[in-house]
Amino acid sequence: MATLAAVLATTHHPFYYKATTAPPNERIPQADEWQRKVEAYRETLTRANPDILVMVGSDHFHQFFLDNYPTFLIGKQPRYDATFYNEEREFGIPKYELEGDEDLSGFLLQGLMDRGFDFSVSNELKIDHSIICPIITTRPAADLPIVPIYTNFFAPPLPSPRRFWDLGRAIRQVIDEYPSEKRIAAIGSGHLSLELGGPRQFGETGPDPVFDRKAIEWLATGDIDAILANVTHESMAAAGNATHGFMALILMLGIAGPQQAATYVDSLDLYHTMEAYLTWYPDEGAK
Repeated sequence: MATLAAVLATTHHPFYYKATTAPPNERIPQADEWQRKVEAYRETLTRANPDILVMVGSDHFHQFFLDNYPTFLIGKQPRYDATFYNEEREFGIPKYELEGDEDLSGFLLQGLMDRGFDFSVSNELKIDHSIICPIITTRPAADLPIVPIYTNFFAPPLPSPRRFWDLGRAIRQVIDEYPSEKRIAAIGSGHLSLELGGPRQFGETGPDPVFDRKAIEWLATGDIDAILANVTHESMAAAGNATHGFMALILMLGIAGPQQAATYVDSLDLYHTMEAYLTWYPDEGAK
């Protein structure tokens, strides 16, 4: 059977590429530290030596909108174009073409449907920065096949935090049953407290530093009970109008396994958000 070699949960800041490739006189004050932290985090994936990447992200209203936004979607195609025009223009993110793994996509799709998750499936999915940003930070060579999974934490009605946790557990079960000798890494990106277009967007930290510290501690210690007891749609909205992206990180904890402490934990305060970087090695701990 396949080996789940690593689980990575991270934020996806679209300005990382521009901030760390700018000329020295144009770099933001945190750019050097940010780059050092990302390069150290990248080594946690390199250590796992994966053959395939299961990438969990979300569509930022590039392909889906309020009138037709799938709750959960999986891509199933041989190649994926990546990066939309506004992401090139605003964030400086380059275009990518990523190889897909149709066999694992199909196996995950059927296995998740058998476990009560009625996924949408796309054969013409284009990838946006929720997946490209962690590719840039953890596998910039973009040389491994991917299976993209999109979740909805933007367009109400949203799934609950528990539903994201349950999906993570189901993904773990299906990966563990995949009849292959390949090593699979799961990488998911979301948010901590985040305000987009609101009055708290441009603070010196994220809009709710208390939530950020608690969220990282919950994830780092594998404390799903504390997460489900404290995190609701309402509490996330109070922390910032885009904080619901934290549910993607709950999903990644579900893949890692209950009560499993992360092997690697790091964070960085930027002007309007806190970046977080966590890695678990599930074959060294609980399932």
